[in-house]
Amino acid sequence: MTFKLIKGQKVSLTKNNPHLSQLIIGLGWQSAGAGAEIDSSAVLLTETQRVTSAESLIFYGHPAADDQSVVLLPPEHWVGTGPADRVQIAVRLDIIPAEYERIAFALTIHEAVKRQQSFSALEGAYLRIINAAEGTELLRYPLEGGYSVETALVAGELYRYQSEWKFSAIGSGYAGGLEALCRSYGIPADQIQVLVQSARPEAARPEAPPRKSPFVLPELRPRPKQRPADLLPPAAPASPQGSPGHPGDRLLKNRGESVRLQSGPGAAGEIIINLNWVQTESSRWFGRQGIDLDLGCLFELSNGLKGAVQALGESFGSFNRPPYIILDGDDRTGSIATGENLRINSRYLSEIKRIVIFALIYEGAANWSQAGAVVTIRQQGGPEIKVQLDEHNNNKGMCAIALLHSQPDGTFLVERLVEYFSGHEELDQHYHWNLRWEAGSK
Repeated sequence: MTFKLIKGQKVSLTKNNPHLSQLIIGLGWQSAGAGAEIDSSAVLLTETQRVTSAESLIFYGHPAADDQSVVLLPPEHWVGTGPADRVQIAVRLDIIPAEYERIAFALTIHEAVKRQQSFSALEGAYLRIINAAEGTELLRYPLEGGYSVETALVAGELYRYQSEWKFSAIGSGYAGGLEALCRSYGIPADQIQVLVQSARPEAARPEAPPRKSPFVLPELRPRPKQRPADLLPPAAPASPQGSPGHPGDRLLKNRGESVRLQSGPGAAGEIIINLNWVQTESSRWFGRQGIDLDLGCLFELSNGLKGAVQALGESFGSFNRPPYIILDGDDRTGSIATGENLRINSRYLSEIKRIVIFALIYEGAANWSQAGAVVTIRQQGGPEIKVQLDEHNNNKGMCAIALLHSQPDGTFLVERLVEYFSGHEELDQHYHWNLRWEAGSK
């Protein structure tokens, strides 16, 4: 059960749960005003509420403490309820150095003075704490608003009290953004400008070598059996469109067949990858149930970062932050007319190296031949591209459908795959992603 806090309230996290050591701090908001870019940070503080060095500030210019006790998580490794959070910060209470007494969690507005912005337009903001080991929400603190000129906001603090770790709901702010936040915690003046410059989204970023994900990703496992009351009658299924309906649209029929996506100004906006299928039902003791077909992808960014976007493990991704891919919804029946959609932010295509689109049968018999599944790739200003899963292997529950990969001229090529695998790990190895996988559910 979630404990809801009000401003000024304090609560112990470990008094009744002394073994609690791994936390996720989730921060989110509904809106912050047109064009406002909100950044998040965590600050490790001594008993004097000062930092020991500039490295005590954890933000996207310095996303992890050297000992990994506090880490600003990339979106593909978020935990919990999917796309509601805008930020997640992992905290290991058991390895935080003894010199630090508290950790402050803050929000700041990028270039607030230049753009004449403040937190006066902030709506629906909150901080929540999740038990990372169980994925359960422990507490939630709604930031009620009432701000005016503030451009930096300290949402709350984790702090030591004797042998316990507690949380304090603060919700106070001040003008000056990230620079003022640094100053208030004693970051040396000569380092503030360096940090501010490194935090600029438009600043040139050095190329990073390819690397494996340091996090374990969720792998397919059976969902726990449902009780009769949990089974809902399915709605009428939506039939997928089987062939292109407009001039210029393409149906990729053969393995290896490819087509280029639109490039240039007309390609702004987003690329939508839609999965739809016909729900074939079978009789069960407690009603009628068919397959649960899921859409997802493996991605590799230009800087070498790799990961997955999928409903399993609730790794829903992010549209405006890496990986610039987000999964909208999880259609567990095939009855939602719009199916499932992956959305790719076209503004950041240059940041993406390759994507493998896949579908998996999460629940139900592996009967691809009766699913009638089709993936449609839509892009503003470009052709509609369809891939039908009309080649079947009913012995394997996962299908790699299409490969999107960047070309030397800056365009993207969509290539038909339709190859079947027994699970994530086999697909990963076939396409040389080299991620780590463990059992997961949704």
